[in-house]
Amino acid sequence: MRLKPLVLTLALSLGFTMPALAADAAAPAAAVKAAKLSTVEGITEYTLPNGLRVLLAPDSSKPTTTVNITYLVGSRHENYGETGMAHLLEHMVFKGTATSGNLMEAMGKRGMDFNGTTFMDRTNYYETFPATDANLEWALAMEADRMVNSTILRSELEKEFSVVRNEMESGENNPHLVLWKQMTAVTYDWHNYGKSTIGARADVENVKIENLQNFYRKYYQPDNAVLVVAGKFDPAKTLALIEKNFGAIARPTRVLSPTYTADAARDGARELTVKRIGDKTLAAVLYPTASGSHADSTAIALLGEVLASSPNGRLHKSMVEGKKAVGVSNWALALAEPGYIVFWSELSKTQSVDEARKLMLEHIEGMKKRPVTAEELGRAKASLLNDIDKTINNPQALGTELSESIAMGDWRLFFLNRDRIEAMTLADVQKAAENYFKETNRTFGRFLPMKESDRTVTPATPDVAKLLANYTGQAAVAEGEAFDVSPLNIEKRTSRVTLPNGLKLAFLPKKTRAATVNGQFDLEVGDEKTLFGQSAIADLTADMLMRGAGKMSRSEITTRLDAIKTKLSISGKGSGVSVRFQTSRAKLPEVLTMIGDLLRSPTFPATEFEQLRAENLTAIDGSRNDPQAVGVRMVQTELNQFKKGDIRYVGSVDEAIASYKEATLADAKRFHQTMYGTNNGKFALVGDFDAAQVEAQLKDLFGNWNSKNKFVRLAEPMPTPKPNARQVETPEKANAFYMAALPIKLKDIDPDYATALLVNEVIGGGTQSRLFARLRQKDGISYGAGSFMQASSFEQNGSLGMYAIYAPENLERVKLGIKEELERYVRDGMTATELDEAKKGQMQQRQTSRAQDGGLAAGHVNHLKSGRTFARTAETDAQIMAVTLEQANAAIRKYIEPGKFLHVYAGDFASAAKKAAPAPAAAPAAPAPTGAK
Repeated sequence: MRLKPLVLTLALSLGFTMPALAADAAAPAAAVKAAKLSTVEGITEYTLPNGLRVLLAPDSSKPTTTVNITYLVGSRHENYGETGMAHLLEHMVFKGTATSGNLMEAMGKRGMDFNGTTFMDRTNYYETFPATDANLEWALAMEADRMVNSTILRSELEKEFSVVRNEMESGENNPHLVLWKQMTAVTYDWHNYGKSTIGARADVENVKIENLQNFYRKYYQPDNAVLVVAGKFDPAKTLALIEKNFGAIARPTRVLSPTYTADAARDGARELTVKRIGDKTLAAVLYPTASGSHADSTAIALLGEVLASSPNGRLHKSMVEGKKAVGVSNWALALAEPGYIVFWSELSKTQSVDEARKLMLEHIEGMKKRPVTAEELGRAKASLLNDIDKTINNPQALGTELSESIAMGDWRLFFLNRDRIEAMTLADVQKAAENYFKETNRTFGRFLPMKESDRTVTPATPDVAKLLANYTGQAAVAEGEAFDVSPLNIEKRTSRVTLPNGLKLAFLPKKTRAATVNGQFDLEVGDEKTLFGQSAIADLTADMLMRGAGKMSRSEITTRLDAIKTKLSISGKGSGVSVRFQTSRAKLPEVLTMIGDLLRSPTFPATEFEQLRAENLTAIDGSRNDPQAVGVRMVQTELNQFKKGDIRYVGSVDEAIASYKEATLADAKRFHQTMYGTNNGKFALVGDFDAAQVEAQLKDLFGNWNSKNKFVRLAEPMPTPKPNARQVETPEKANAFYMAALPIKLKDIDPDYATALLVNEVIGGGTQSRLFARLRQKDGISYGAGSFMQASSFEQNGSLGMYAIYAPENLERVKLGIKEELERYVRDGMTATELDEAKKGQMQQRQTSRAQDGGLAAGHVNHLKSGRTFARTAETDAQIMAVTLEQANAAIRKYIEPGKFLHVYAGDFASAAKKAAPAPAAAPAAPAPTGAK
């Protein structure tokens, strides 16, 4: 709010009676006395028992006195829906108290120069007036009165809306303010410095009066305020008046919590364009910097002078004198929390924003190549010190300027900053320039004036209750049958067929909601010899199938699947290709025909192949520094037992990239022509369908399609355990990943298999497991932690594994937690309660899996591959329930050998170690502020 005193003197005739504070009647009998804290350069600080801090800065050189009170509340303290509340409250407290009347009128009658301002960290009110005892006594009584007795009435708020809206609209007409608002919003992801102090129009117009009153009562209290009296006055008399007027206010019982939101370091440049009706063209660059109390903030202010002062700044010399801009400037914001500096260039209609951008970045971010000179630093120091000297010599300016230092944490920062300017070296400012003025820390904004606006207007949210008052919807979807998902019932309802060419089918027809059908179709191809060196080719071939087939392009395939409400995917890995789909009974024949085209008649478009290969290369290369990908790959490579070129071989990222680069479209076509066929295929269908019709269609589509190469399942013998601990650096990754693996001799039909499932369930199988309870619930160092157990259906090749996601600085705690839990598990075993809970958990998981028709189809395919049925699943269920505590604890000791695990840790441990290292002795900082803040 910026109001000229002359305006306030017009048509004011109401008198003003000295306010009687509500707290006076309850004032203690003993007189309140202020305690002296310190004196710096003629300014003395006192504190009252209620927490109010008082600064007295006497100066008789001018016949005026300034009273300035600063409340430590600004837009930084506003919560969701409260934007603009601190500023709105600034307007409202001028409305007065129950006894004061309108304060603008009262101050105007007295000829006072007054104002109130709100910014991010503070709100302040000041009055400057002729130095008389009456004026001073009135001003102090008035400020004490409105601190706790402002009425904040709904009727006054409604009248003030138009004034605040006018202030908002005035700001919206200012290109600098418009661009500034957008740039800070883009710069800050979370911190309230990214929100304009004036607030969102919707928040201001819809604020509840009780919320505004609560905000006032919370922050407008003596323990959250600093009172400054500067100019001509008698210090002893003034202190007595302050003790009388403010001392009667009780210290609040509420406790203010400090703000703690902080944005993370930036990872790249941000850029935006604002287009508005107007005449000015602007280019601006913003760089987040340190808080105002940090020495770097002083260096930044000096750099602002070196770069953007007129007429000596580098930007002025290059851009204004070079006729690339009509003006340059900078705003260096020293705030309570990390602030920023903005460099501005204003352009004429004929000057280029792109050229201005180029020059600004060259000068600002090019300071490493062209360091600050002694002459430049000397001029910058002289300029800032001149401003400070003028402020010190002007009581009114000093009294109000101290609000900014108070907001930063302590009024003495004003003088410390001066001392820092004087002491600043070329090395200091150069270090700051190179640290802050770089691309990754940059937000660039441009304001482009337009003749007409082209804004998108978002409609208001409808009243949903009215919208759906009489809604009945469409016809209800047909419900499915109540299906028993027990293994034996599934087996009873299943039929199996083998086509003449060897294609095996499993059908489970049942009534489903909306007549849905789920299916899976797996092809098994090749042998160790024919698949050698074909890993990338096999993957690319499978992924090409949906990128064009028959008479349909990739786009047409996707469009048609959407039209018939069908989900279909094809994936391939090594010797296997898998088709998964979900459709309806009515569309099933068309979907099967489409699958026939996709599998048998892919067109292999060259452009699609190049796109696919590029996607794979980018994904593989992008996994180099991903902690989880690095950890998993290292475990796989450490346990690898096959030579390079074998389809089962797992190599490095570089080896994978090389294999994809070598792959050609001709290779993919050849692989499809020689390896694909359905004579070793496995097909399963679950849902609403006619089994006889599907069998006939599948026989017609695939009954004579055989691979030109024989299929021999590739053996997967158990690898040799490799007890080891490997630590891999993944720079600049905030999270770390842990993975461990222990090969075990186990097949999924072995007597111990059911027991091993329960052993894994207790140690790390879920949120109730020991690893999760230790690392997540107790230690609080892992987002996710657990274990897994796998066993082959063909060989005695199983594995136990563990994993955890954690911050790199918690590496040693993760190691300790896992070590202790494994040792305790082996030593003490599980409890009877844990065993019972593990059984329940396993059975519920297995039942839930069978309740998903897609999972049921996958289960049928797996059984077709292993030559089993769901009768085997029923046996495993029974074995799980029959496991005794003795068997479980014997299995723990048999399979879990802590010393034989391979442990892999991937993360940015080097950076974590640097952060944890003892810091060098710091330079003297500003004294800690006194009081609640």
